[in-house]
Amino acid sequence: MSFALFLLLLLVITGLAWLLDKAVLRRKRPQDARQPWWVEYSISFFPVILIVFVLRSFLVEPFKIPSGSMIPTLLVGDFILVNKFAYGIRIPVLNRKVIEVGAPARGDVMVFRYPEDPSLDYIKRVVGLPGDRIEYRNKRLAINGKPAELRQVSDYLSKERMQFSRRYLETLGGVTHEILVEDEAPAFAPQARAFPFAGNCHYNTNGMACTVPPGHYFMMGDNRDNSSDSRVWGFVPDENIVGKAFFIWLNFNELGRFGAFR
Repeated sequence: MSFALFLLLLLVITGLAWLLDKAVLRRKRPQDARQPWWVEYSISFFPVILIVFVLRSFLVEPFKIPSGSMIPTLLVGDFILVNKFAYGIRIPVLNRKVIEVGAPARGDVMVFRYPEDPSLDYIKRVVGLPGDRIEYRNKRLAINGKPAELRQVSDYLSKERMQFSRRYLETLGGVTHEILVEDEAPAFAPQARAFPFAGNCHYNTNGMACTVPPGHYFMMGDNRDNSSDSRVWGFVPDENIVGKAFFIWLNFNELGRFGAFR
């Protein structure tokens, strides 16, 4: 059971208990009698659960980064905030869009439900929009035939692996961000498994190329050679979108990490 569904059930149960007490039970109780424990707890927790549910469903939701696929932008253990309304207002649990607000843009860092297992939340960078032709060959990205702007900067040292990686500044849709590339890693992106619209993609020893189908997005991690992303498991449909990640608020391993990111 997802946490969103669990929270919704708690909200319904405590809300029904509060309404039952207000409409029926309170009138039948002697004036000096105490409320049943389950009514007392429901009345106490219902407003809190309601506030958390509304905030988490429509405004901002916290997430914790579990892997290194977005290094150096996001580190393992980062606690981040995700804007839930940036890409439209959605019905909680069902995640069905009911009000159009905005759409993902190239360069956005987006949280979404993993296409192969929607109970899992993934986070990657939006690289391809519907209709885009994405090429990633010899570890260089091109969109609609135009290579992404790339500038090499100082190497990045991974504290966990004690290994240096090439670090570049890449620009997508006006957003400049850091990516990592490892020279010794192979250039090709193996198609590990079948996925919807797999026929839109072509793989060879130099890399791959895909045409993004309507209503879908092509996602990649900033840690390019250490990321399982759309190169492997395919496109992210619009209905799987959770929100736009925008702020780091805590990392217990690096207390100085605080603030917005791109």
